[in-house]
Amino acid sequence: MSVRTAIDKDTGVAVVTLDRPARHNAIDTDTATQLVTVWREFRFDDTVRAIVLTGAGEKAFCTGIDRDTDVPQPGSPYSMDDPLLSVGPKANDLWKPLIAAVNGMACGGAFYLLGEAEFVIAADHATFFDPHTTYGMVSAYEAILMAQRMPLGEAARMSLMGTAERVSARRAYETGLVSELTSAEGLLGAATHAAEVIASYPTEPVQGTVRALWAAKEAARTQALAQAPHLIALGNLPPERQAGLFTGRSSGFRIR
Repeated sequence: MSVRTAIDKDTGVAVVTLDRPARHNAIDTDTATQLVTVWREFRFDDTVRAIVLTGAGEKAFCTGIDRDTDVPQPGSPYSMDDPLLSVGPKANDLWKPLIAAVNGMACGGAFYLLGEAEFVIAADHATFFDPHTTYGMVSAYEAILMAQRMPLGEAARMSLMGTAERVSARRAYETGLVSELTSAEGLLGAATHAAEVIASYPTEPVQGTVRALWAAKEAARTQALAQAPHLIALGNLPPERQAGLFTGRSSGFRIR
């Protein structure tokens, strides 16, 4: 299993761990399917009242979709088979609060998960970046989700600078993407503590509050995401050109 779950029935907190450290916790089709199953099961599990999502190891929280995953795409800009569209809790109608505990890299498709968390706690060595433009791809869903969590200029810079620049945990904290910084050793404890506090409150008001917070930005988010498939179809380079850019990528980058 590439997704591990541990439920503490005494506290009401579930810890969900992306467990593919050898692949930097990248999401393949099996992992995406497992995440959907977990979120939908949690909807009916009253022992789960708050959730922590993290990645195995200290190198990466998640590096998005595994490029070895073959997802054939329809030849139409009006439909798209994106396995990451359903990996988040909100996409599966789960309104129990989720805290993301980010250890190491969080990039690209990881933003589907961060974009559906209530808030983010990060280890001080965490970094955030979006490689799409470097590899000839449109950052649409990812950019939209981050634009709702960061000042527009910061989201734009991260989306457009590609692999040349990584946002440090400190800068992410300063811009509001991250709500708390911890040491690597203290990350899971800090996230679990916050989840335990929330889980100790009556669950219906908590979920109602989560739903209200999302309603505040839902209309703009829905309209923006509806444009994403067309922008991707129009702007993405052909797969063979993307592969060439990926193969020839530079390992150099700046952390700010």
